[in-house]
Amino acid sequence: MRLGDSDDQLLARVAVGDPAATRAMVARKLPRLLSLAGRMLGDAAEAEDVAQEAFLRIWKQASRWRPGEARFDTWLHRVALNLCYDRLRRRRELAFADPPDRADDGPAPDRGLQAADTGRRVGAALQSLPDRQREAIVLCHYQELGNIEAAAVMGVSVEALESLLGRGRRALRAALADMKG
Repeated sequence: MRLGDSDDQLLARVAVGDPAATRAMVARKLPRLLSLAGRMLGDAAEAEDVAQEAFLRIWKQASRWRPGEARFDTWLHRVALNLCYDRLRRRRELAFADPPDRADDGPAPDRGLQAADTGRRVGAALQSLPDRQREAIVLCHYQELGNIEAAAVMGVSVEALESLLGRGRRALRAALADMKG
């Protein structure tokens, strides 16, 4: 990969089958896709599946990409979020079936570290948010997108995004209120 390659240049090279460009694109985008999907779904294995599917869509669409029409990252985040929502919908559909016998998902007795407990509690609180509020929080706070770009990814106005962020933050504060030290 040439260090100065923009996403559009890299995508053009992917479109013609350049294996170095493919590796570079994966190296550049995989960590953020895994982070986004992991926080939206709360499951690392499902996050990997979403990232893999998003990359398949990149390869399929690379030859049709038109630089300048949209930001590649905006499109990629939208694709990943749509894949997450597909999985969340399937979960809700399966939730009405008889639940399988499962082992306790709680922390093991020897995992009393406060940091692990805090991370679990924050993750659970994030998962309990309505989908759109969670999406806004993940895009702005974890993916570090600005409000304008996050609003574009979500297909809402900046004002609507800020409203979702405000409601999500209040819900997280309420859910984690007992953690204030």
